Amino acid sequence: MSLMTVAEVAEFLGVQDVRVLRLEREHLLIAADKNEDGAPLFEKESVEKYKELAQRLGGI
Repeated sequence: MSLMTVAEVAEFLGVQDVRVLRLEREHLLIAADKNEDGAPLFEKESVEKYKELAQRLGGI
């Protein structure tokens, strides 16, 4: 299981960090864990699936 930080997810999706945090807060991206600072960490596979779905629906 490969975990990605908020910054890594934001770069992968081409959005700002605050957008990733909002997606997590709204349960559109589910955090797999939290780091020592309490920031969410995401499974790479889940982020890839989210990006594919979002592109099919017209964008992120």
